[in-house]
Amino acid sequence: MIQAIEARYGELAESSCCLSCGTAAALCKPLPGQVCLDLGSGRGTDVLRLAEQVGANGHAYGIDISDAMIDKARKTAKKLGVENATFLRCELERLDLPAATADWITSNCVLNHAGDKARVWREIARVLKPGGQFVVSDIYAVEPIAPEYRDDPVAVAECWAGAVTKDEYLLHILRAGLVDVRILDESKPYPKGKAHVVSFTISGRKTPKNESCF
Repeated sequence: MIQAIEARYGELAESSCCLSCGTAAALCKPLPGQVCLDLGSGRGTDVLRLAEQVGANGHAYGIDISDAMIDKARKTAKKLGVENATFLRCELERLDLPAATADWITSNCVLNHAGDKARVWREIARVLKPGGQFVVSDIYAVEPIAPEYRDDPVAVAECWAGAVTKDEYLLHILRAGLVDVRILDESKPYPKGKAHVVSFTISGRKTPKNESCF
């Protein structure tokens, strides 16, 4: 699965093709000195924008599985003289960052590629600081994806076959212990591949240490 995703997005590293399904990063409101994390950072555009927002005392991290995308992002950061941005290659299910690292986590049409979405959301909860927030744009499937497509690496890499239903998507977030989950925008269903999907942007946060869920 990972090889198919890396192959598809590696080919797009030097293109100008739009890779998004929403504007999640633009909805993040980090303060100077904070730490941001972009899951599936691609060419690094959102990471560099977030690095500028948090300033020299803050930091922005980008995570991607594609060596070509990571290389492109690092070269762009170096060219622009951005020193408070770091790009790491790792899987969404195994984020190579300590617990309680990020004040903000964002992602744009990437989490649907993950094989174990429940684990991805547990990782998001782990890496967020207490009180930290997330804004994620992604897709969900109107009906469950048929197994022959859900298990097809090429179809998953095409950004539709890995989608789960809305109910399943929200359940993963809530089971990870994240709270104040809100859908900020939601498209009408549209055909993609062999499915009908919906693009949406969702936000939430990790409970602060001094706040009880009960």
